Amino acid sequence: MGQNEIIVRSWSEVCERLYDNAWKPELGRFRSDYAFRGLADCRYPLQNSFFRVCQNNPQLEYHMLRNFKKYGQFDDASLVASDWRVMTLAQHHGLPTRLMDWTYSPFVALHFVTDDPTKYDQDGVIWQVDYVQVNRMLPEPFKGVMEKEGANAFTVEMIEEAVPTLQDFDDFHDQDHDLVIFFEPPSLDSRIVNQFAFFSVMSTATGRLDEWLYQYPHLYRRIIIPRELKWEIRDKLDQANITERILFPGLDGLAKWLLRHYTPRCFEQPDQSG
Repeated sequence: MGQNEIIVRSWSEVCERLYDNAWKPELGRFRSDYAFRGLADCRYPLQNSFFRVCQNNPQLEYHMLRNFKKYGQFDDASLVASDWRVMTLAQHHGLPTRLMDWTYSPFVALHFVTDDPTKYDQDGVIWQVDYVQVNRMLPEPFKGVMEKEGANAFTVEMIEEAVPTLQDFDDFHDQDHDLVIFFEPPSLDSRIVNQFAFFSVMSTATGRLDEWLYQYPHLYRRIIIPRELKWEIRDKLDQANITERILFPGLDGLAKWLLRHYTPRCFEQPDQSG
């Protein structure tokens, strides 16, 4: 894994590395093929929230999603018209699911590396994954849907056309091989829009994406953000308006921003051993 890790030493190097390979000569434009995920601690695995809560009990996924749909009050029935829509909406509202949050924006990913001052004593990481190549590895019927649309990323509608149910998707899973899809969620609200949100999903509820990626080292990189850089990065992101006020519109985001913004540089996590 070492050859896939880059340790940056300055703000300028962070910016350079985040935009590596973004130039597309055929377009004459900078268009990155990477999805980004920022973590405050570089030791954190790429585990979805369902596995973190339910561990190796995939049967619980069905019950959680069924009851979310059963007890939820939805003004628009189309929001829960398929397994994929139910799962996307549930993830958005905090229910543990097999989905994993990513973003098209490297600076949004940097925000999540530096949004928690209690983690400023730990090196952070940004995972970069070539979602275009990941999606091109998919078999039929996924490949046919993508070719028909001429797209590099899936939408929920495209996934529904290829595999209408989660069970259809999980039927592709076997002991030696998982499928991974990167897709854009519907624009449910301004939070998804402002975070330039992107999801990954595996063909098993208990899969670990990092373990899958280790089999394909050409698909990913890890940019290590040393703890010594976090305060500088955080201050510069704030000045660039990459803050909780923008990424979490509303009073909750405002409160998160104020809490972090006024945390002094000398902050240390309280000793709770006693």
